[in-house]
Amino acid sequence: MKISPESIDAADQRMAERLAEGPRASSARYDRRRRRVVVQLESGVELAFSPNGVQGVDGAPDDALSSIEVSPSGLGLHFPMLDADVFLPALIAGVRGSARWMATELGRAGGRSTSRAKAVAARRNGALGGRPRKTLAES
Repeated sequence: MKISPESIDAADQRMAERLAEGPRASSARYDRRRRRVVVQLESGVELAFSPNGVQGVDGAPDDALSSIEVSPSGLGLHFPMLDADVFLPALIAGVRGSARWMATELGRAGGRSTSRAKAVAARRNGALGGRPRKTLAES
């Protein structure tokens, strides 16, 4: 696939706009005591987030989180020991991973939730014989 000079110019323009919008990181570190990734923004604002619930760094040990590199643009964080990247503007907007990964996490959270209505529905379904057994053809 050949890349045209126009598409390169358009990509450069989009990057310039993204950089002008901010926020951009100047440094990042992992605070073991608070279990938070702390990002210093160029504006002087400090942002901290839990690595739990963020794709690529979720459940990582403290040692793997202690090494963080800020991308030259200031828009990304790279965790070399995990080979994981976090896009800072998306994280600030509440996007903690790919759409598929976030849907899986949401489903997992819903499956763990308990409520009176869920318990009543489970008992009602159990009284009907419960979930049908799988047959070899379904497996």
